[in-house]
Amino acid sequence: MIVMKQPSSLQLFFVMQGSVVPRIVGKILGVALLSAIILLLDLHVVPLPHISMSAMGVFGVALSLFLGFRNNAAYDRWWEARRLWGTIIAETRNLGRHMSVFCDDNSERGYVLSHAVAFVHLHRGFLRGVGVHNDITDWIGQEDAVRLTASSNPADATLRTIATRLGNLNRNDTISGYGQMTIAQTLSTLGTVQAGCERIVTTPLPFVYSLLVRRTTYLYCFLLPFALIESTNWLAPLFAAAVAYMFFGLQAVTNELEHPFSHTQNGLPMDAMCRVVEISACEALGKDVPAALAPRNHVLS
Repeated sequence: MIVMKQPSSLQLFFVMQGSVVPRIVGKILGVALLSAIILLLDLHVVPLPHISMSAMGVFGVALSLFLGFRNNAAYDRWWEARRLWGTIIAETRNLGRHMSVFCDDNSERGYVLSHAVAFVHLHRGFLRGVGVHNDITDWIGQEDAVRLTASSNPADATLRTIATRLGNLNRNDTISGYGQMTIAQTLSTLGTVQAGCERIVTTPLPFVYSLLVRRTTYLYCFLLPFALIESTNWLAPLFAAAVAYMFFGLQAVTNELEHPFSHTQNGLPMDAMCRVVEISACEALGKDVPAALAPRNHVLS
C-alpha cells in the first residue's frame, strides 16, 4: 500500500510511485500513434470517414458508466478486505484479554496467543500464496509449524488446535465454562472473518463483465481518432492519448483493487498488519516487542 504525502501541484504530473502509467504507457503510445497515422492518411493519402463527436460522446458516457461501476465493485472488495483484517487484529487482541481474565496459567496463555499469531501468518500465506513457515516457527515451534503447514487449510487447523486446547483447559478446570464460551465466540469470529477473506480471494469479479469492459475500451480508443481528426487536427494524437490514459488507467486501477491481497503497491499491507498482531501478543505475554514495519520507498507491504 502506498504511504506518502499528497504531492504538490507541480509534482503531481511527475510522480510515478503508485501510478499506473508505467503499466499502460504502451497502450497510450499505441493510441497516439494510431491517431497520428489516421490523421496523416486522411490529410495526405485518402479521405477517411469521420465520426460525429456527439456519437463518440454518447459512447464515452456509456463506457464511463461501465468503468465506474466496475471500479466501485473493485473498491468495495478492497475496503471489505481491509475491514475483515481490522477485525482479525481486534479479535486477536480480544483473545489476549480474554485469556488474561479467564486463565491464570501463563504457559497456557502463551500457547493460545502464540497459535493466534500463527493463525494470522498462515492466513496471510494462504491469501498471498507465500510460505510463512519461518514466520511461525519461533512462535509455535518446529513440530507444530510442520504439522499445521501440512494441513489443507493451515489457518483453520490452527483455530481447531486452539479450540482443542481450550476444551482440555475446561475439562481440567483451568478455565471456567463461561470463559470457554467467551473465548469460543472470539474464535468463531476469527473463523467467520477467515471465510470472508477466502470468499474474496476465490471469487473474482465476473469475467464476462470484465471482458465486455475491456473490449469496449479498445473499440472506443480505436474509433476515437476518426472523430478527432476534423475537430482537433494535429492535436488529435494528444487528445487521444489523454483519453486512453483515463480509460486504460481506470481499468488498470480496477484490476489491482480487485485483488486486495496481492503483493502489489496498492494491495493491503498484510505484513505490517501481521506485525501489529505480533506486537499485541508480545505485550500481552510480557515479551520483547518488535518494531512496527515501516514503509520502504513509500510502500508498506
